[in-house]
Amino acid sequence: MKKNVKNGDEMKYEWIDEYCLNKKGVSKDFKIEWEASRFMIDEKMFVMIGSDKAKTEIISLKLNPDYGLLLRSEYKDIKPGYYLNKDHWNSINLNGDVPDDLLKELIDQSYQLVLNGFSKKRQEEITNLSS
Repeated sequence: MKKNVKNGDEMKYEWIDEYCLNKKGVSKDFKIEWEASRFMIDEKMFVMIGSDKAKTEIISLKLNPDYGLLLRSEYKDIKPGYYLNKDHWNSINLNGDVPDDLLKELIDQSYQLVLNGFSKKRQEEITNLSS
């Protein structure tokens, strides 16, 4: 695996691809016009990795709006979703100070929010997929 290094530190996202792809029913693509990787359940995105206009590498996740606001007030590296709905999406600086454990929790929450948007039947089909 290629290591991404900035200022002598490994960036925190090396594990993100594998973490997201290990979830049931997830696929990944690269949206050329956005210059971003997307992780999706069916055709619904729950994580996007790209960069903002300042070329800062970010991960964007869907969260409960109130929880997203709370996190933004606690972490300087969590901002309203870049180029996404600012209420439901949050962008996190991948070179920032958000702990890996919290980022994993947020990815899990984003996955669950998107999964919950499907019918109960489709949720069961997705969650019963073999890994």
